[in-house]
Amino acid sequence: MSESKTTRGLSYAIVLFMLVLYLFPLFYLFNVSMKSQSEYIMNPVAVAESFRYENFLEAWDKGDFSQYLWNSIFYTGSATLFTLLLSVFAAFPIARGYVKFSTFFYVFFLISMYLPNPLIPQFALINQLGLYNTQFGFVLLKTTGAGIAFLMFTGYIKSVSRELDQAAAIDGCGYVKFLSLILVPLMKPVLATGVILTAIGIWNDIIGPTIYLSNPSYQPVTKGLFSFYGQYMNNWPLLACGILIVTLPLVILYIFLQRFIVSGAMAGAVKT
Repeated sequence: MSESKTTRGLSYAIVLFMLVLYLFPLFYLFNVSMKSQSEYIMNPVAVAESFRYENFLEAWDKGDFSQYLWNSIFYTGSATLFTLLLSVFAAFPIARGYVKFSTFFYVFFLISMYLPNPLIPQFALINQLGLYNTQFGFVLLKTTGAGIAFLMFTGYIKSVSRELDQAAAIDGCGYVKFLSLILVPLMKPVLATGVILTAIGIWNDIIGPTIYLSNPSYQPVTKGLFSFYGQYMNNWPLLACGILIVTLPLVILYIFLQRFIVSGAMAGAVKT
């Protein structure tokens, strides 16, 4: 009994430590966002003297987030949707072994996740296709990063009974109809996990837009963070506000989908 209590107490201590480890940077970032520039320079780690919510309004205007936000929503929504569709249509036949060399394709996708980013070939290809500095080209580029979603979907589909395939075939259900009406509703947990992981990668990307989008009107919301860097001094309180503004949509998305994430991630990881 004493050993059980000790183990339980140790588990709670580890969980509490991890909670503080992850939440402290957020609280510190919010505390910095409530300060003035002079107050931050005098003592960066002190608690803010007052709540300066006007900092967020100033950061919103200075970072031009009203212009960049819709671009990020378009890029993230479109690329995430196309990535999930591509992953589902590719994962199902490979998970079932309905195509030749399905194991090879699965291992190929797995290995590709550990390879370095082919930045120069991608840039040359996008440029030759005439898609450089176009929104469609950037969405297409971000759609190609379907690795983690594909692997999770493949692992999850392997856990779905093959009898569903046979019953659907007997009833005359087509391939697309089977995926959209039968398989996809069963994949809600892993789909939610795929949405979160894919959207985070696209929304937070700051290198890709800098390279492939030279038109300022096409830049995503992360571009607004550059507005708070000065030649001689950075405006850290406004930068903290900008980071919180950029992060907020992902937090809202996570709140709506968080009940599916744990079960989806475990299913996609264990059933492979």
